[in-house]
Amino acid sequence: MEDMLQVGVITSTHGVRGEVKVFPTTDDPARFQKAQKLTLDTGKEKLLLTVQNVKFFKQFVILKFEGIDNINDIEKYKRCPLLVSREDAVSLGEDEYFIADLIGLTVVTEDGEAFGTLTDVIETGANDVYVIDSMKHGEVLVPAIKECILSVDIGAGRIMVHLMDGLIS
Repeated sequence: MEDMLQVGVITSTHGVRGEVKVFPTTDDPARFQKAQKLTLDTGKEKLLLTVQNVKFFKQFVILKFEGIDNINDIEKYKRCPLLVSREDAVSLGEDEYFIADLIGLTVVTEDGEAFGTLTDVIETGANDVYVIDSMKHGEVLVPAIKECILSVDIGAGRIMVHLMDGLIS
């Protein structure tokens, strides 16, 4: 399991005073108003940043960090992810999971037969769709609905699915 969870990606600078435009990768962009500390993953190191100000603009979040006061100090961090520790992550409800915990899980059918590996989760308006790399069928898209996803066991590393007619050819 990941210790750090991605909540956004810096897309560009915003103005000349060190603010950044962030594309949120969390279900709850308002969480940035509560966040005091975020970790910036530069690829080489992880920097702990303190959030000074938060604004919202269209689908983006505009963040200002303490100690970063001009465009030159932040511009090099474009396309870098922003992370929070698992302890600071939002609370999950029943049958809710962090995508980072689902990726890589073994997928089995309701008969207990190995089917493949979950490689991605597509977030749609109605429900998520699980992308499964099947050994026999290639890439299979399975809607994350109760009729298809019978059980998820993060500890055991597996997901049990019911393959409705038409999901595989």
